[in-house]
Amino acid sequence: MPTRREALALPLAATLAAALAGTADAATPFAVAYAGSMGALMDKGIGPAFEAAERVRFQGIGRGAFALARLIAAKQMVVNTFIPITAGPFEIVHKAGLAATAVPVASTQMCLPYSPKSPHRKLFEAVAAGRESLPRALLTAGVRFGRTDPRTDPQGRNILFTMKLAEIYYKSPGLAAKVLGPAINPRQIFAEPSLLARLEAGQIDISSGYLSAVHSRGLPAIPLPAEINLGDATKAATWYARARMAVPVAHGTVTAVPQPLVFYAMTLANAPHPKAAATFLAFLTGTRGQALFTKFGYSAPSGSPLTA
Repeated sequence: MPTRREALALPLAATLAAALAGTADAATPFAVAYAGSMGALMDKGIGPAFEAAERVRFQGIGRGAFALARLIAAKQMVVNTFIPITAGPFEIVHKAGLAATAVPVASTQMCLPYSPKSPHRKLFEAVAAGRESLPRALLTAGVRFGRTDPRTDPQGRNILFTMKLAEIYYKSPGLAAKVLGPAINPRQIFAEPSLLARLEAGQIDISSGYLSAVHSRGLPAIPLPAEINLGDATKAATWYARARMAVPVAHGTVTAVPQPLVFYAMTLANAPHPKAAATFLAFLTGTRGQALFTKFGYSAPSGSPLTA
């Protein structure tokens, strides 16, 4: 039996074949696609717990949620359950007729994790303790910033919003461009599953991050005010909307505003194992699933189910 990490590396054709093979049992994987930042939670928490409870082989596919949504909508990837962050990926799948609703299962906030190996670690610690200015630290010469691709990953889009809000909050015009460069900056952009690994290795000094994923990996981080971290749904209309901007998509740009950082789970209309998918959704929203979310640093779900 391949390990869970080996399963993530399977070619897409093999993943599809396994998902279409029949009922979910010890020989046939129960395939779930999820936002790449959820890797530690799924590999070490929810995946093993669901395997033990239901005697199935859990197969997780963690990537940028927009990229996953497009693959699912095009039926190039067939899975049972999809768990993205923010409402945007659900809207893509819903328009394809593959999901009628999505249920909030957890939430998180943006933060700025930093590398314990960074030569700027003491500076970042001072910012986290409130002794130093965040804009000044980010603009320090030689600081290497990492983030994900806004065309494929909600986190890559969310850091653009976060830095735009930081300009307003800290009264620092031009901060986003000075820190991030252009929206598509190859020197800063990495695949979501590898971003925090690069940070741990010291290849970059500081990066965008979700507090949940950062907590799961035990990394130090600079917390951000609610006006910046996209985690307060009550600020969506009155404050976050001020970050309305053109953001890159697969082909061109769209004008968008920040969406609250909520993880939504949906059972797909073409799920190979619909009964197991329903059981999995109940597991995520039930006592055991919610306890695992909490253990791995996720906040309680907020907001209402999506129906688009």
